[in-house]
Amino acid sequence: MKIITETARLIIREFNRDDAQAVYHFNAPEAVNRYTGDAGMCESVADAAGIIENIWLKEYAEFGFARWAVVLKETGSVIGFCGFKNESRINAVDIGYRFHPDYWGKGFATESNRACIEYARAHMDLDTIYGEVMPENTDSSQVLKKLGMRFVKQYQDGGYTIDSYAIHLKSANTQG
Repeated sequence: MKIITETARLIIREFNRDDAQAVYHFNAPEAVNRYTGDAGMCESVADAAGIIENIWLKEYAEFGFARWAVVLKETGSVIGFCGFKNESRINAVDIGYRFHPDYWGKGFATESNRACIEYARAHMDLDTIYGEVMPENTDSSQVLKKLGMRFVKQYQDGGYTIDSYAIHLKSANTQG
């Protein structure tokens, strides 16, 4: 199991096949997928295992990164995901996060993704990172702003309105 980085409260590591139950648990509540556009993709532990195997493990091998597991140090439990995705839909790298509702409003999204951004600045060949959010998901918009991301544009995609934010990790450019 490859640990990516840590914070005072969290370990951020690659997912592995043993995480299927945890992935199902943090994806199962309907509220979790309300603004993600991928509701119904993780309706069983088998679906979760498929996401780990066919998406994250493949992306680690192909790109060297994908969404990472967020482990609460206090309990050792996987409570969600954070980090980067090579997003073909926008032809760019996207930052994202998802947590079980029991862990909402506790600063974990900001804390984990701030650590990911610091890790990327030091160890990854990435510059521009995007954050995509539905405008009605105001909590996630606030997280992106706390990460230092700036609003770039609003657009339509698949019947959804999307607000796009960006941050430049290495260049001085402040526009997306």
